[in-house]
Amino acid sequence: MKIISWNVAGFRACLKKGFEDFFYTADADIVCLQEVKAQLDEIDFEPKDYYCYLNPADKKGYSGTLIYTLDKPISVTYGIGIDKHDHEGRVITLEFDKFFLVNQYVPNVKRDLSRMEYRMEWEEDIKKYLKNLETKKPVVVCGDFNVAHEEIDIKNAKANIGNAGFTYEEREKFSELLKAGFVDTFRYFNPDKRDAYSWWSYIGNCRARNIGWRIDYFLVSKSIIKNVSDPIIYTDVYGSDHCPIGIELKF
Repeated sequence: MKIISWNVAGFRACLKKGFEDFFYTADADIVCLQEVKAQLDEIDFEPKDYYCYLNPADKKGYSGTLIYTLDKPISVTYGIGIDKHDHEGRVITLEFDKFFLVNQYVPNVKRDLSRMEYRMEWEEDIKKYLKNLETKKPVVVCGDFNVAHEEIDIKNAKANIGNAGFTYEEREKFSELLKAGFVDTFRYFNPDKRDAYSWWSYIGNCRARNIGWRIDYFLVSKSIIKNVSDPIIYTDVYGSDHCPIGIELKF
């Protein structure tokens, strides 16, 4: 089973920048999107044989997650069951026979860090949510986590310490998720790989110069890391300020 995750930074815009070509070329079983910024009737894309699940934000043109899947899930859950978190369309959970798949778009702390307190609450609550799912079956969680975990995951580490997405607080919460039993699939298979990024600022021609951050991840329950292979970052795919990432999952 091939699974892809991509923050499309506005799905309607991405559809005009080659998304459809990538979708069919990639030929994935499941495609998870973040920052969709659209309602279902605004999305002019209905791939044949795929089921579509959208969790839009209450606020139009903001946030939102979406999943296309060839296999019909056993169940679908929108949000994490906590009202203060469930108005921005940030989580969709699909239950399959062997695992849960969670597509998430983690809140940004904002440039001035004004949303840090909320982000810390989110991190604690999403960890509890994932660990609760894990009591039933293994979990795959993917999406834009809005944090570069270690210095190896960001081009200019020293210059960015304390900046949004690379604060000690955000990085520690990611570490806590790993300590709780989840595995960063890309880093597991590529422990020393540098210059592997999934997001680049539009400012300063950063993408062409590969001045980027790795903030998009596939994490899996430790019990199924043996079922994961071929983690990939599609660095040559454009259409957003993020690029897609993917894994293969075999049971």
